[in-house]
Amino acid sequence: MRLRTLLLALVALPLAASAQHRGDIVEVASGSDDFRTLVAAVQAAGLVETLQGDGPFTVFAPTNAAFARLGDDAIQSLLRPENRDQLTAILTYHVVPGRVTARQIGRIDELETVNGQSLSIGVRIDGAELVATDIEASNGIVHVIDRVLMPREMPAPSSQRRSSHH
Repeated sequence: MRLRTLLLALVALPLAASAQHRGDIVEVASGSDDFRTLVAAVQAAGLVETLQGDGPFTVFAPTNAAFARLGDDAIQSLLRPENRDQLTAILTYHVVPGRVTARQIGRIDELETVNGQSLSIGVRIDGAELVATDIEASNGIVHVIDRVLMPREMPAPSSQRRSSHH
């Protein structure tokens, strides 16, 4: 267990160092190789400008390993232009308006996300473990989590929608 904690702390070090110059949330995430998949997903969903906005935002940022749990096929599917709505729903489920610190998280039961659904808060965030917390950005705060959060209601990817012609 101590080894896992140490490894997870090492994941957060590049983030903490990159946040010292207090770039925006996208710059903080882009400053760490551990968030390549997240950054690619934010770009594919067209959310870069939003997350570079004034905020403040609280972002629960899944690592590459968290995305890998979904499987390569799922990730590739989500990154396709025809699945942009689904990807946007997932990513905005990781963003909470306002600046919520780890200390505040410990005192609340749920947070409403940008996509309109609420995250369950407890020892975990909707089942995800907090790996690193309170990483400052100029427009908010980042908490690193160990899995991708999934909204309860998802729009169907366009590749799975039924065709109206037979």
